[in-house]
Amino acid sequence: MAATPERVDVLIVGAGISGIDAAYHVKTQLPTKSFVVLDALENFGGTWRTHRYPGVRSDTDLFTFGYSFKPWKGDPIATGDRILDYLGEVITDFDLAPHIHYNESITHAVWSSETSTWTVTSRNKLNGDQSVIEANFLWMGQGYYKHDKGYTPEWPGFESYEGTVIHPQKWPEGFDISGKTVLVIGSGATASTLIPALADQAAHVTMLQRSPTYFYAGENKDALADQLRALEIDDQWIHEIVRRNKLNELKTLTDFAIAYPDVAKEELLKLVAAQLPEGFDVEKHFTPKYRPWQQRLAFVPDGDLFKTFSSGKASVVTDEIETFTPNGVRTTSGEELQADVIITATGFDLSILGDIDFTIDGKPLDLSTTITFRGMMFTGVPNLVWVFGYFRAAWTLRADLISQYICRVLAYMDEHHFHSVTPELRPQDLNDEVKAWMTPDEFNPSYLLRSMDKMPKRLDKPEWRHTQDYWIEKDLFPSLDVAEDCLRYR
Repeated sequence: MAATPERVDVLIVGAGISGIDAAYHVKTQLPTKSFVVLDALENFGGTWRTHRYPGVRSDTDLFTFGYSFKPWKGDPIATGDRILDYLGEVITDFDLAPHIHYNESITHAVWSSETSTWTVTSRNKLNGDQSVIEANFLWMGQGYYKHDKGYTPEWPGFESYEGTVIHPQKWPEGFDISGKTVLVIGSGATASTLIPALADQAAHVTMLQRSPTYFYAGENKDALADQLRALEIDDQWIHEIVRRNKLNELKTLTDFAIAYPDVAKEELLKLVAAQLPEGFDVEKHFTPKYRPWQQRLAFVPDGDLFKTFSSGKASVVTDEIETFTPNGVRTTSGEELQADVIITATGFDLSILGDIDFTIDGKPLDLSTTITFRGMMFTGVPNLVWVFGYFRAAWTLRADLISQYICRVLAYMDEHHFHSVTPELRPQDLNDEVKAWMTPDEFNPSYLLRSMDKMPKRLDKPEWRHTQDYWIEKDLFPSLDVAEDCLRYR
């Protein structure tokens, strides 16, 4: 990494969806600023580089998951390879490659108020060499989960199992599933993607779930996009029109689910039942314990998951694991599920600020003691932003909004010759009740509940929380005064 500058204006962490978005905005909105992107993986893509399991695909349409500045031209739900192609096109189109350095794992980041500088130490994963970069501003775009390994619960008897165990996040290249009986433990988007992809090759696939997920199915195409393409409308126009239409549809669904959760639940289950054979136990296998949108809704393109259940190539068991056995799993009801291969589609662990050791003026940073500023910056932490997207809408929507806002902040600092910006509670905030970053009633996936104690806190004011509402923030963020009294410039 000899070509990396010793000092840059902006250091971006991560070359996935968020980091590429940040790099684009810095280059186009702040053309005089120097910047570098560091990524621990061997190439760009983040999630889409890590997740290489069969059938991997988006669970959000690419008209909203794609960037506002780069038209999406394919089917709404895209394969992992196609998404990587799209990200590669962005890097090429805007000449971002010279700024990105791979295999660089950041270990320490130290802030000095005396010099208004972040000193960042990274280790090259190929040769072990250490590098140090000084940056005025640190842009955390590394995502929100650990890439090195997925989450696997501690199950009784796990070590006794004699077959093959695979976590989707560590799928072995070239692994042959042909003729094998497969047990997929999990019920979310990963499980629903894997099962159709494996069913045609495997002898049989069983989905074992502790509790169901809300699914909804639809065709993997967009009639409006197809009509506009037939009229030879410009791709950028098509992207923007379809994007707005899909966001409007999503808002209608989300508002309805929040206002009328029981009705939304009933309608979602009706749609599932219509995809399955008559008599299929939808109440047992597809009725979640939580309200719609307390966790993400999993979209099933072209109903492929339900088709595998209907064909008999796959089956579903809703039960808990009592113990692993040499040949598979025994559930609490006593059912023996034998499998040659067990796939633990059991999720991931949050990576809080990339699991980097942060120090601010000689003191280690404990993020859980801070208050979040609009879900992107933190009290007492200067010149740092963490891109954290939406749970109920595409992650990229918020990455775009944050990038545009932070570029305005940096331009304001230049204009007024400021060297640092730090969120600080105002006198009127000091007696407010400090609350968890998010309550289980708002959003309660297991990966978030397991790490809530490590996340920053919030107050019941929009300035001091992550609203999780794109339809508020899309109008709010562009109009925010970068000189508002929550921010202390020096």
